[in-house]
Amino acid sequence: MPAVTLTPAGPFSLASSIRFLEGFSPASYAHAPDGILRLAFPADDGASVVAAAVRQEVRADGGTGTVRAEFTVHPGTPHPATAVTAEAAANQAVRAQLARILSLDVDATGFPGLAADPVVAGLTADHPGLRPVCFHSPYEAATWAIIGNRIRMTQAAAIKARIAHQHGHRVHIAGQTLHAFPTPAALRTITHVPGLTGIKIQRLHALAEAALDGKLDAPHLRALPADHALAELRTLPGIGPFSAELILIRGAGHPDVFPRHEPRVHKAVATAYGLGAPTTDDDVTQLAKIADRWKPYRSWVAFLLRVRAHDTSLPGPMCHSSPPSS
Repeated sequence: MPAVTLTPAGPFSLASSIRFLEGFSPASYAHAPDGILRLAFPADDGASVVAAAVRQEVRADGGTGTVRAEFTVHPGTPHPATAVTAEAAANQAVRAQLARILSLDVDATGFPGLAADPVVAGLTADHPGLRPVCFHSPYEAATWAIIGNRIRMTQAAAIKARIAHQHGHRVHIAGQTLHAFPTPAALRTITHVPGLTGIKIQRLHALAEAALDGKLDAPHLRALPADHALAELRTLPGIGPFSAELILIRGAGHPDVFPRHEPRVHKAVATAYGLGAPTTDDDVTQLAKIADRWKPYRSWVAFLLRVRAHDTSLPGPMCHSSPPSS
């Protein structure tokens, strides 16, 4: 089985990533006591599916260990004449996508320096080595935004899991069976999903087409100024300001965007800094100025604040499900 190695730049804990996923409704992630992160997802090429088993080295000195992922790509390698070149390209593509999913494509050596801010210091102490765990792709983040709009998070997670089981690719990895979410080509053929309205099905088809056309390409979105990327995403059917931020931050893995349309983040920031509940655009602007202290990791600190808010709230899943205004 092919494998790739990822060397984290700065703090990283795979165990913390797994603990997060176990409480993150869209992931529908089952507990694995062996410390292996098992993933199955549509590849960035829009056609194949990746199954991966991710482990992190445990270092005797307590330092950040290397991350190793064994994986398979379905379907397998192409014609033998091009197999070697194709395999090398596929390995590199899988490595890049896994790095983005785990936020290992970001140099975090400067992140500990943010601990000069007492709020950030508390967050990193409570969640050592936790980086944002992203959706597998902007495509999957966008489909979640459509599925989860105006319904309960637990209901949306169940629908997403059902779509994967009924229409996605079934894979075996590290002794377990997983179902990947359908590739864009497969998603656009689905005509009925219990629990989804006809307009949501239409919007999922449109997102599948957008993914196949390259409009949900993570490197492209990350390369644009954030405002431009968000504007592009808002041209997609069903994608409002909230959902566009979700796709850019948690789908494309942008590390430095303050979510201006996420009320739960705003409440978490205000609570952490001892401010009143934000109710106006001016309040949000003030919070954004506070977030400027977190550059170039504004997305990361906002993520940790949401994790803290979830941990200290009443039981219930934490997710970026679209509010009614999206």
